[in-house]
Amino acid sequence: MSGSRGRPEVSASITVRYDCEETARAVLAAISPDNLQAPPDMALKANMRGGTLDIAVTCSRGLGSMISTLDDLLSCIQAAERAIRGIS
Repeated sequence: MSGSRGRPEVSASITVRYDCEETARAVLAAISPDNLQAPPDMALKANMRGGTLDIAVTCSRGLGSMISTLDDLLSCIQAAERAIRGIS
């Protein structure tokens, strides 16, 4: 499938498992605002099942943009986890 400007669409999925549903919910809440600001050629979908987060990213802006997006997303997840550990 082709994306914008003839670039191929790339996709990635990330699954993160936590010991408790509360932690998964808190991390999901922390990363969800980023989903609202995604450009039209980038899609982020995150779902929660119990203590598991499933995140799907689709991008037609090129591989470099996808890698940057995944790096930002993983950094946000890590920051949320650190904040949660600091509270508990």
